[in-house]
Amino acid sequence: MKKICTTVALLALGSLATPVLAADCAVTIEGNDQMQFNIKNVEVPKSCTSFTMTLKHTGKMSKSTMGHNIVLATTADTNAAAADGLKAGAANEYVKPGDARVLAFTKMIGGGETTSVNLDVAKLKAGTEYTYFCSFPGHSFIMRGVLKLGS
Repeated sequence: MKKICTTVALLALGSLATPVLAADCAVTIEGNDQMQFNIKNVEVPKSCTSFTMTLKHTGKMSKSTMGHNIVLATTADTNAAAADGLKAGAANEYVKPGDARVLAFTKMIGGGETTSVNLDVAKLKAGTEYTYFCSFPGHSFIMRGVLKLGS
């Protein structure tokens, strides 16, 4: 029995590492009150011209207590964009206004809410790794995922 449980657990963990292929040019990512995204890897089909990222906050806490958003930047720019977002504050969704490093972002939401953003796929470059993260204070190093343009 222990061997079966271990196998099931390893298979479940392995599925988290596998990129989600969004054949319909969209993905829905859930964020919870434990500061976790349910999807850690997204592959955008090269055939898409626009890609919709939807965030569903599955928790119960308010936006001011446990708000979540999705911010997309190159992995190289992620930490600096997150730091500047903190300085920008809640009034700016914790995203620096006009930040060229930010390719797309959603508004900040609280428990039970949903938001979306459309990404122009032409902004993505093959071979470049992108990171999506939550820019709420204290979340950006925990709530992260990788986004890549498919081949």
